[in-house]
Amino acid sequence: MSLRLGRAWWDQFYDASDVAATFGEFWERVATTDHRLVVWFGRHSARELAFFLAWVDRLGERPYQIIDVTGRRLPFRGFRGRDGSTGLSQPVQSVSIVQPDALRSLLGQEHPITARDKDESKQRWQRLRSENAPFRIVTETGLISASVDYFDPLLLAQATPEWQMVARIVGNAMGYNSEPYFQVYD
Repeated sequence: MSLRLGRAWWDQFYDASDVAATFGEFWERVATTDHRLVVWFGRHSARELAFFLAWVDRLGERPYQIIDVTGRRLPFRGFRGRDGSTGLSQPVQSVSIVQPDALRSLLGQEHPITARDKDESKQRWQRLRSENAPFRIVTETGLISASVDYFDPLLLAQATPEWQMVARIVGNAMGYNSEPYFQVYD
């Protein structure tokens, strides 16, 4: 599907002006608040890492602190180890999947971003924006641009000759593609 046709299909469900207004309000609140700013993110989540890079670029020299959850071992209720044990911790990929009690345990662990990390993050975000690719994915080197057909092999690998609901194919592709990085969400 060409990008133009894909955009036309998407536009029937999506009002970009609402999203732009919401983002505008968010960035205005960030720019004008007198409160201490702390950004939480995981470097193994494409969405969270993209947000963090955009944050760094937007805030410039304004002070803020960070909590990077990547790789931390936090308790996870309902987690069952391969040996059947429960109550274990698992390495974290993303803030969005951490349970509230585990997040609460990280309060007070925020720290200022280093000048080097700030510079590298800002440069990476500016490069990604200039590439203007349809997708951004996480690799071991960080967030990179990806082509519009990047996810096609993952989806096709889940398709079978038997009829299946599309949600099952997409869900399976997401599940098989979530270790160690979350590339996409629902």
